[in-house]
Amino acid sequence: QVQLVESGGGLVQAGGSLRLSCVASGRTFSNYNMGWFRQAPGKEREFVAAISWTDSTDYTDSVKGRFTISRDNAKNTVYLQMNSLKPEDTAVYYCNRGTTAGRPGGYWGQGTQVTVSS
Repeated sequence: QVQLVESGGGLVQAGGSLRLSCVASGRTFSNYNMGWFRQAPGKEREFVAAISWTDSTDYTDSVKGRFTISRDNAKNTVYLQMNSLKPEDTAVYYCNRGTTAGRPGGYWGQGTQVTVSS
């Protein structure tokens, strides 16, 4: 059973920064693409960023230049550094295992709330 546990969300003013973390269970973390998605109230869940098992990265256009995804295979952890946050970044952020071409894999975390005030 794969478990993904996110942390690091919170309330921040516009222009501020947050770093999300997602710790995955299991011994084969390094073999998988990992991704972040988000869901704002009344909207569908959308792709934010992904990092492949070869460390290539991909971002949705609205976060390019502001967000950075990274991973630490020794800690089974994927990170999302979010800078220059905007109110429209407000959402629940979910970690996902197996993200490929912007589409999610089969495992999700429980989500962490990010709220950006104007």
